[in-house]
Amino acid sequence: MVPAVTGRADSPEPVRDYDEPVDAFADIFDDDYVYFTRSLLTDERSDRDVDLIWRMLGLTGGQAVLDVPCGSGRIANRLAARGCRVVGVDANERFLAEARADAGSRGVDVEYRRGDMRELDFVEQFDGAVNWFTSFGYFDDAGNKAMLRRLHRSLRPGGALLVDMLSRESLVRGIPAGQQQSVHVVEIGQDLLVDRWALDVIEGRCVSDRIMVRDGRLRRTLFTFRLPTFPEARQWLTDAGFTSVAAHDELGGPYSIAARRMVIVARR
Repeated sequence: MVPAVTGRADSPEPVRDYDEPVDAFADIFDDDYVYFTRSLLTDERSDRDVDLIWRMLGLTGGQAVLDVPCGSGRIANRLAARGCRVVGVDANERFLAEARADAGSRGVDVEYRRGDMRELDFVEQFDGAVNWFTSFGYFDDAGNKAMLRRLHRSLRPGGALLVDMLSRESLVRGIPAGQQQSVHVVEIGQDLLVDRWALDVIEGRCVSDRIMVRDGRLRRTLFTFRLPTFPEARQWLTDAGFTSVAAHDELGGPYSIAARRMVIVARR
């Protein structure tokens, strides 16, 4: 049976301006986002993610790690459980409250702060930094580059930044021949999230036209994020001060056209 639906899908909310304050993204990373992504970000996946992060950064217990944006703490709290001293930064107070509650239930101590990724004020405090689950690229190029410079400054000499994002090649590969978009669906009972992804080849940004049906309510929102090629990302990171930059696939193997995700290790 098709659920009764209220609302309209033909008038999306305005696309986010790239240089807006982070509060402008609250209608993207909201309760509906949490509801639908929770089915994707299972405990098993989070455990695998932390295994990969641990290995790629070469972490050991007692090291200091920055997780930004930390979301609801699924990475930060697991790293803390392994003995790291973790600081998590996010602009979303709801996510931070969930992260603190989860840390309490796990019996771990994580310092959570509300803040803008472009305005990090740490100086040589961390052995490693994590930017995970396509959390990079939501600002204009100036803002994205400012964030990389701040992350570089936050690391101690020899420290490393780990950035995980959807690979541009994977996005292009998923667009059917003769079409302009790929379609991705999350279904929970009668609730649906439908993402239609297109690549703006001039700006190098993924354009996401998102429709959500939840409890019979319909919402549509439009947003974009930067998807750099590896050569672009390497240049940005080098310009930010990193001395070595390497790309890997979602398993930590060599990056290739077959990779679904691009995991970058940039060392100070």
